[in-house]
Amino acid sequence: MSPESVFILLILIIILNFLKDYYLSYLNSKNFGNKIPKIISDVYDEKKYLESQNYKQTQYKFSKFLKFYGLILILLFFLFDGFLILDHFTRDLFDSSILVSLSFLGILYFGNDILTIPFSIYYTFVIEERFGFNKTTLKLFILDKIKSWIITILLGGGILYFLLLLVDLYGDKFWIPAWIFLTIISVLLNGLYAQLIVPLFNKQTKLEEGDLRSQIEDYSQKVGFDLSNIFVIDGSKRSTKANAYFSGFGKQKRVTLYDTLINKLNTNQIIAVVAHEIGHYKKNHIIYNLIFSIIQTGIMLYLLSIFIFLPIFSLSLGIEESSFHIGILCFSILFSPISELISLIFNIYSRKFEFEADNFAKKTFSGKYLIEALKILSKDSLSNLTPHPKYVWWYYSHPTLLQRILRL
Repeated sequence: MSPESVFILLILIIILNFLKDYYLSYLNSKNFGNKIPKIISDVYDEKKYLESQNYKQTQYKFSKFLKFYGLILILLFFLFDGFLILDHFTRDLFDSSILVSLSFLGILYFGNDILTIPFSIYYTFVIEERFGFNKTTLKLFILDKIKSWIITILLGGGILYFLLLLVDLYGDKFWIPAWIFLTIISVLLNGLYAQLIVPLFNKQTKLEEGDLRSQIEDYSQKVGFDLSNIFVIDGSKRSTKANAYFSGFGKQKRVTLYDTLINKLNTNQIIAVVAHEIGHYKKNHIIYNLIFSIIQTGIMLYLLSIFIFLPIFSLSLGIEESSFHIGILCFSILFSPISELISLIFNIYSRKFEFEADNFAKKTFSGKYLIEALKILSKDSLSNLTPHPKYVWWYYSHPTLLQRILRL
């Protein structure tokens, strides 16, 4: 295969991926006005339903524009030698191949992030504000962005630097120690995410004494879950939307409830949500997801080790000297169809896990109260109750509200 053929293939994959996303979003938009099935027809009254329709249409138009914007940016970079120019710029800055690769990928990442900030601001302070969801202040938005950049530099940059060292030391065999290293990082992050990362953005407190805690404690003892690991997070400082999630494993496992969820649901409904989250723990879903992620990483690193040193990648972008950063850039695009397939498989199992957690909540507490909670949360977040089946199959990590209620 010639460098010109690789260049065309890269462009083709980018465009086809865009068309796939655009088509599925278009299909989904055609379902916005569908009649809501009778079993969930009580979620919205007429006024709220019209508001949800408006919200979905607004999100669709915004995402469509953002997709076009992203496509144009990357195509301009390809067609006008953006990667060649950036490669020359970073090579002029540093003699070390590691620093060249770090700066090249860093500029790409932060450049793209900066170019999308106006859209994030518009979505948060215009769209979410218009529909009553936004609680984020401009100061908090800026602080969140700065913190995320610092974490990216320290954690992401540190991991990338170590991987580049492994490439220098082991050549095309780097994928084996890299896989071991990234597996250790994944286990640590999964186990300690709530203790290390979340506190940088949110305040977490243990569920306070009272009737809610007492009733959750009774349920927790019944199913053998340590109540000391149930926390409340101040999600209301950014949004009115409610959520709950399970994280960690072993002694670090915990259920986290958003304060907005506690404010919107009654005690029985909250216990049902807690039961669902504990169901994820009891069914070992966190462990399964971690194993799946580790296997995916191993496959990706092995394939990367085969292709990354091929000079045809650099030549396809008009760059004579091959490098890690150009290799990983081209590989990430070429790997995207496989990545899409892996995401499809992950979503299938993720939806299965949600059904299992729902069933656990039903058997150990109450399906009735979980259904009530799901309906309230869907209403308050203006959820799409009639998504297109193809869109759900491709993108949804959770079953639809209708699917969950029918199973319950």
